[in-house]
Amino acid sequence: MSVFATKPWLASYSPGVPHLIDVPDDSLVDVIEESVRRYPEHTALEFFGATTSYKALGEAIDRAAEGLRSLGVKAGERVALVLPNCPQHLVAFYAALRLGAIVVEHNPLYTPRELLHQFEDHGAKTAIVWDKLAATVADFPAEMGVERIIAVDVTRAMPLAMRAKLRLPVAAARAGREKLTLGHPAPGALSWASVVQHPRIAAEHPRPLPDDVALLQYTSGTTGTPKGAVLSHRNLLVNSMQGQAWLPGPKPGAEVFYGVLPMFHAFGLTLCITSAMSMGARLVLFPAFDPELVLTAAKKNPPTFLPAVPPVYDRMLTAADAAGVSLGSIRFAISGAMALPPALVERWEAGTKSLLVEGYGMTESSPIISVNPVAANRRAGTVGLPLPNIEIRVVDPEQPGVQRGFDEAGELLVRGPQVFSGYWNRPSDSAEALLAARVVEDESAAADAGPWLRTGDIVTVSADGFISIVDRAKELIVTGGFNVSPTEVEATLLQHPDVLDIAVVGATDASGAEVVTAAVVLAPGVELNPDALRTFAKGTLAPYKVPRRFVQVDELPRSLIGKVLRRQVQQQIAGK
Repeated sequence: MSVFATKPWLASYSPGVPHLIDVPDDSLVDVIEESVRRYPEHTALEFFGATTSYKALGEAIDRAAEGLRSLGVKAGERVALVLPNCPQHLVAFYAALRLGAIVVEHNPLYTPRELLHQFEDHGAKTAIVWDKLAATVADFPAEMGVERIIAVDVTRAMPLAMRAKLRLPVAAARAGREKLTLGHPAPGALSWASVVQHPRIAAEHPRPLPDDVALLQYTSGTTGTPKGAVLSHRNLLVNSMQGQAWLPGPKPGAEVFYGVLPMFHAFGLTLCITSAMSMGARLVLFPAFDPELVLTAAKKNPPTFLPAVPPVYDRMLTAADAAGVSLGSIRFAISGAMALPPALVERWEAGTKSLLVEGYGMTESSPIISVNPVAANRRAGTVGLPLPNIEIRVVDPEQPGVQRGFDEAGELLVRGPQVFSGYWNRPSDSAEALLAARVVEDESAAADAGPWLRTGDIVTVSADGFISIVDRAKELIVTGGFNVSPTEVEATLLQHPDVLDIAVVGATDASGAEVVTAAVVLAPGVELNPDALRTFAKGTLAPYKVPRRFVQVDELPRSLIGKVLRRQVQQQIAGK
């Protein structure tokens, strides 16, 4: 029997945290409608000071659902969202789900080529996009099958006075307006405003079921090739409930979440779109993280819950200290998506008198797997304990049936009701990521036991259940909370005539953050020009994927079969 079969981490749970929660038999639509019923007059959303009540939010979702239905959107269809954080994003998300459609989230900072690749994969007929990107999607080849483009002007959700200021004939107003909106109707696109002007959808219209697919969330997965993780309503809802069960004393109907994480990212989606709304919280939305904007909002409605990544916490502390603004209202600060430096934890806790805890997850697990206790026994430098209903094993990466013991490094496997069902139209990749119980345990494993998700991460687990990340077997780079596939960046830069060979790795900078770094072998007689290489890469890659640092090398270390040894590359460039 595995040493983990008895779930030793349960003994480290904070008082009051259940070992198991009831797996919900509801859809995400049921949950948002319950919040509308329970908290109709409470503020659901705040955007630059403009507020939306839960009652108004419910009405907007129903009108948008009817608008999409009238355009021909049907259950099971994919509806692509390419939006920043804004009220329209959340309304579109739930409206599509109300019809039984499948939401596909996209990063609005992606290049046209990156977006095109994902649209080719999921085949959405309907795209709800930031108006600044409507022309990009309209230019996709006709054979892509995008039939409806709905353009969203995010400024329409701002206060009227602020919208008026953006229309002033001055340079500052013009610059602000151009950053937020196209400024005129997008050619060939319907307006989102016209979609939400419909009557409310009929109550008897068929509703999604808990096991229906709710979301395709694109991820680099364990191989580096972007693919859509298939997540059901139940997957997403149970992960939200697991997270809520972890918190000491959450106050339904009274929490104030700050949406500084992008909602197209798995972490931001679960903490903001699902968790905040299921708790009847006020969700304060920011289209991009700006410490000044956040602190301005905090003076009026102080946050109680700030899910973020380490650089956000660091910048928030610096800005708050400079402005003399207290962050002491924040009761829950959950960090994820990248390593949390213990020094930042100390600084945060000294400055706010509240705990900052690290969690861990991956898109394929909806995404949260483990979190440190929000209590005195949290252990900085670890990613905490598995959440309720989650089982873990540590195994030999090459032989998953060979299990490791406490404090022995191996690949982390995860099982639970929040684990995805596979990748969209990729059965072989799905089979590689999900292992049957009998492979990990033994032939006597229950026939209906759920599959084990291979995380690709090398970890150790202490005797009291705390997980520590040792390495990433999948060689992905995590920068600013986003996954970067080295292979994708290498393939782009190899097209530059100056580059003969290249290896892209993650290198740690002075702050401890991981940055995309390229070791390049240049053509004879060519001098390294980092600016030119970055400009070239930006034509194809999203900004966060573009290497921040280039290092010239004479040759790259390779294995006997010719594979670049990225670990040796990291060591090779460490002293340069």
